[in-house]
Amino acid sequence: MLRKLGTRFGAQLLPATLGLGPGLGRKVSGARGQGWLQPAGHDTGVKVYNSLTRRKDPLIVGSADATSWYSCGPTVYDHAHLGHACSYVRFDIIRRILTRVFGCNIIMVMGITDVDDKIIKRANEMNISPASLASLYEEDFKQDMAALKVLPPTVYLRVTENIPQIISFIEGIIANGHAYSTEKGNVYFDLQSRGDKYGKLVGVAPGPVAEPGDSDKRHASDFALWKAAKPQEMFWASPWGNGRPGWHIECSTISSLVFGSQLDIHSGGIDLAFPHHENEIAQCEVFHQCEQWGNYFLHSGHLHVKGKEEKMSKSLKNYITIKDFLKTFSPDVFRLFCMRSSYRSAIDYSSSSMLEAKRLLLATATFVQDARAYMKGQLACGPIREDVLWERLSHTKAAVKAALADDFDTPGAVDAIMDLIHHGNRQLQLVTKGPGGPRSPAVFGSIVSYIEQFFETVGISLADRQFVSGDSSSATLYSVVEELVRFRLKVRQFALATGEASREARRQQLLERQPLLEACDTLRQDLAAHGIRIKEQHIHMGTAGSEGDDHKPGS
Repeated sequence: MLRKLGTRFGAQLLPATLGLGPGLGRKVSGARGQGWLQPAGHDTGVKVYNSLTRRKDPLIVGSADATSWYSCGPTVYDHAHLGHACSYVRFDIIRRILTRVFGCNIIMVMGITDVDDKIIKRANEMNISPASLASLYEEDFKQDMAALKVLPPTVYLRVTENIPQIISFIEGIIANGHAYSTEKGNVYFDLQSRGDKYGKLVGVAPGPVAEPGDSDKRHASDFALWKAAKPQEMFWASPWGNGRPGWHIECSTISSLVFGSQLDIHSGGIDLAFPHHENEIAQCEVFHQCEQWGNYFLHSGHLHVKGKEEKMSKSLKNYITIKDFLKTFSPDVFRLFCMRSSYRSAIDYSSSSMLEAKRLLLATATFVQDARAYMKGQLACGPIREDVLWERLSHTKAAVKAALADDFDTPGAVDAIMDLIHHGNRQLQLVTKGPGGPRSPAVFGSIVSYIEQFFETVGISLADRQFVSGDSSSATLYSVVEELVRFRLKVRQFALATGEASREARRQQLLERQPLLEACDTLRQDLAAHGIRIKEQHIHMGTAGSEGDDHKPGS
């Protein structure tokens, strides 16, 4: 069973030499932080607002060389919108800051929910398989993230590729006395068994919603770990009957697969704090039988539609897709827009706020161009107060570092940069018609270098270009190729499968099916000419199975 694997649990995906898994130290006093254990390990020099304590705590990670970070990924049933983008871009900025400013080598894992009620419902509406739908929108999501310049995680893990591990994780929770199965084939987490340890993020757990009369829960507040199969739905075999995992158990298992019983950072939108992250904590701490699984929970604020007290979401039909947005504004403008508010705060989206971010970015690029023109001798100015500029540069560096160390205060850092630009422009605007005096190109070179380095650190390019996202043709092509490869696989498996036939009959069948195998080989060679390579496992005569076969029981 999974629970017996102990510290080797994460070895399946990342080497044990990463040194993941910090020890736990002293308890921190204070009413809100009571019970939180300050980790032992590497002090990053950053103070971060920790949702577990509702205050800023020193960010201490297990190792600077292998900082563990789990990010909740998308449920892939539709296009991602700007609300999703805001959260992912904000945390991408934080990840870049931790890596490039504070020297952390981050191991980031993102879970992809590719089986879910919404996926099944949408697939039925479109008359395609849930696997095909999920594949299409997973690729679409990744392309959107690349267009927004969001760094990919170290590894993506799909739910459907980890069903056996999820089942073992559930078995471990049951064995430890914190879950139960029912006659209907459902498995629920027994919330009462958690006692007063539940509610680390929200303080007091909200009351349960009304349950239908045929509910088989012991208590209305219990939540599903395994859902019994419904008619016409994809399912997997389990000790409790056919079914599929609940939502919360997916992230607990996937995170534990890589990081084991200790996690440095967990991130997501504020709407995930309850019940999703709260339930993840409960599941992991009873499975691993530890006092504290995740050390720091970071939550981003919602993107609001300006003038309305509502978040941007699909359910409210008030969203803008990432692709549509990128037809008007660049990803660099969107990043600067995100940086002008704290990652924890709600942020109002409007055309005017985007235009203001665009104006600031243009002003920065213009200053860099003017400073370079001065360095080349193409911009005549009066004597430069070099001492003033060196002092402002030194002050700015200290102010930016202090702001970023204070819960990633990007508004403060941007203000400091813009103030430096203001002082630089004041010197450059002192144009004279006569011959110029002594020149000071070095100080402007240092300022330009620092400003470009700052924006590069957070993923913003100052080059004068506008990235416009294309249509969905690339995602569509990817899915078409996937379907083609699946079809080829099935043809090849049929051609090689001879069943219980005699030796002579098998030889005859293979002879008759040889044209099918030759067609499969020709297709593989033709696809290779376009950079698409199919890697196949060795297939024995009379058996079927190949890498890439995503058929699931009951699908």
